[in-house]
Amino acid sequence: MSDLVLLTLLAPPPLEDALVDWLLSTPGIQGFSSQVVSGHSSRTEGLSLQEQVSGRSRRIRFEAQIAAAGLAETLKALHADFRGSGVHYWVLPVQAVGGL
Repeated sequence: MSDLVLLTLLAPPPLEDALVDWLLSTPGIQGFSSQVVSGHSSRTEGLSLQEQVSGRSRRIRFEAQIAAAGLAETLKALHADFRGSGVHYWVLPVQAVGGL
């Protein structure tokens, strides 16, 4: 078992550059990946008419492995810097890490 967790962020596209800058400057995050994804929900608040019709909204997904010991500080900074922005996050334990 590793002492890492996987922090996943889902963000509206206009926040992509701000989150890239934030992740690059946040202590404890040495690297991350990002990708364009589609979000699906039965809730329609905040969705454009096009998103409501298509049943999906475009999001940017960021994933970063961080030390579990630094998680609370990272989440505190995330809340301070992006409160009310529409960023959604979750955290999962990392069972193993490796490279081949």
